[in-house]
Amino acid sequence: MKMVLDDLKGSEIAALLTEHLEDMRATSPPESVHALNLEGLRQDNIRFWTLWDGDNLAGCGALKWLDTQHAEIKSMRTAATYKQQGVASRVLQHLINEAKAKGVERLSLETGSMDFFIPARRLYAKFGFELCGPFADYGLDPNSVFMTKRL
Repeated sequence: MKMVLDDLKGSEIAALLTEHLEDMRATSPPESVHALNLEGLRQDNIRFWTLWDGDNLAGCGALKWLDTQHAEIKSMRTAATYKQQGVASRVLQHLINEAKAKGVERLSLETGSMDFFIPARRLYAKFGFELCGPFADYGLDPNSVFMTKRL
């Protein structure tokens, strides 16, 4: 598998992100959906990577720089046909490595509090992320879980 810094122009990534947003909207109330669409991911302070298995998109993830020392994980997603194959772990490790290489000292994320998000919360905890309070522009939300990791 190969990790690629993505320009967000391919139809495969558009489809995967559409699926991601649909799941978030089906699982969380509108005010608690913090996933970004394609345009939202095309910001100067965001870098987006995709993981490819040959010509097949296996997963994706992004880093959003909040400042020079703090970044946020965004848009972690595994394609349905690649679930339970270590894709999320590979993407997450890549994001952690990229953040470290860029001098990030703290890496944070927001995920859902519902059962749908249990696998994501377990993955983040396995990689050393701990519960924290809201960060950046987030507020307290019973539908959100905030996690952070010192690098």
